[in-house]
Amino acid sequence: MKLAMSTEQVELRDSVRRFLADLAPLTRVRELMAADDDSTDAAVWAAAGSQLGLPGIAIPEEYGGAGFSFAEQAIILEELGAALYTGPYLASAVLAANALLACSDEGAKHDLLPGIASGETIATLAFTEDDGSWEPDAIRLAAVKQGDGWVLEGHKSFVLDGSTAGLILVAGQAEGGLSLFAVDGRAAGLARQPLAALDQTRKLARLEFGGVSGRLIGSPGDAAAILAKVLDVAAIALAAEQLGGAQRVLDMAVEYAKIRHQFGRPIGSFQAIKHKCADLLLEVESLRSAVLYAAAAVAEDSPEVPVLASLVKAMASDVYFHAAAENIQIHGGIGFTWEHDAHLYFKRAKSSELFLGDGNYHRERLATRIGL
Repeated sequence: MKLAMSTEQVELRDSVRRFLADLAPLTRVRELMAADDDSTDAAVWAAAGSQLGLPGIAIPEEYGGAGFSFAEQAIILEELGAALYTGPYLASAVLAANALLACSDEGAKHDLLPGIASGETIATLAFTEDDGSWEPDAIRLAAVKQGDGWVLEGHKSFVLDGSTAGLILVAGQAEGGLSLFAVDGRAAGLARQPLAALDQTRKLARLEFGGVSGRLIGSPGDAAAILAKVLDVAAIALAAEQLGGAQRVLDMAVEYAKIRHQFGRPIGSFQAIKHKCADLLLEVESLRSAVLYAAAAVAEDSPEVPVLASLVKAMASDVYFHAAAENIQIHGGIGFTWEHDAHLYFKRAKSSELFLGDGNYHRERLATRIGL
C-alpha cells in the first residue's frame, strides 16, 4: 500500500489550493453564509468541473470521469475542508457518486454518473430521517410499486445540499427490502425546506415526499449493501475534510502565537502556548497518517475499509474539534468575535463531528464490527 504522495498528487494539491484561494476565499464563504437563499456558488462549482475536473476525479472514465482513485479525491477533500468550501462536493461527488458506483445497475450508472462527473448535475443522497439516526435500519420512507414505476411517501432530514440538488438518491423501504431510488429535484410532490444549522457553511434540508415518482436503482433490497459501502467511504471522505480543517486551524494558531506579543515577547515563547501547539501538531500528524492509510485502503478496495472508516472518523472528529477549540483559546478575546475566522472552523468542526456519527457512535460501531 503506497502512502507517499506522488509528484502528480502534490501538483493536484497545489492546483486545488490555488483554485480555492482565488475563487472561494473565506470572504466569499462569509457572503454565501449571509445569503438569504440556500444556493451554492454556481460559477465556482462550474469552474471546478470544467477547469479542474474535480467532481469526476474518482469516477471511472467509462462513466465520464477522470478515472483516478479515492487517494486523489481525499487530497481534494482535505483542501476543501481547509478552505471551508460551501459547495456540494461531498454530497454530489462522494455520497451520490459512490452510491451509484456501488450499485449493479449499469443503465443508471451510464445515465446519471456523467452529469455528476462534469458538475452539470448536483446530486445528493437522502437516507437519514427526523430521528437523526445514521443506521439504515431506521429508514421508514415507503416505496410502493405502481405500474412500471415507483411512488415514494415519507420524509428525509439532514440531507446535505438537499435544497439545490437536481438529482436525489433516496433510500426507502419497498416490498423487497431497503431499496434505492433516483428522484428528479423538480418532481411533483417533492417539498424541500432548508434547515437552520450551527454551521452555516454546510447546507442541510428536510425533504417531504408526497407521492413522488422515483426510478429504482438496481433491484429491490439492494440499498442495504449499497449504503453500508457508501457510508464507510463517506466517513473516510469526511475525515479527510476534517484533516484539512484541523491543519488550517493549527497553522492559524501558530502564526498568531508568533505575532501576538505580551510582556515584551511573542506569546508563542510561553511554555503553555508551546505545549498546546506541540500537542496539536502531534494529533494532526497522527490523523494525517490515519487518513492517508484509510484513503489508500478505499482506493485498493481493501477489506479493512469497514474497520478503518469508524476508526478514522472517530479520530478525525476528536482531533478537529480539539484543534478548533484550542485555536480560539490561543487567539484569546479576538478568537471569540464574529469578525475573526476562528469561529467558522469551530462550527464546521462541530457539525462535521456529528455528521455521519460522532466519535462515540463510531467507537461503538467499531467495537461491534471487530466482535468486542
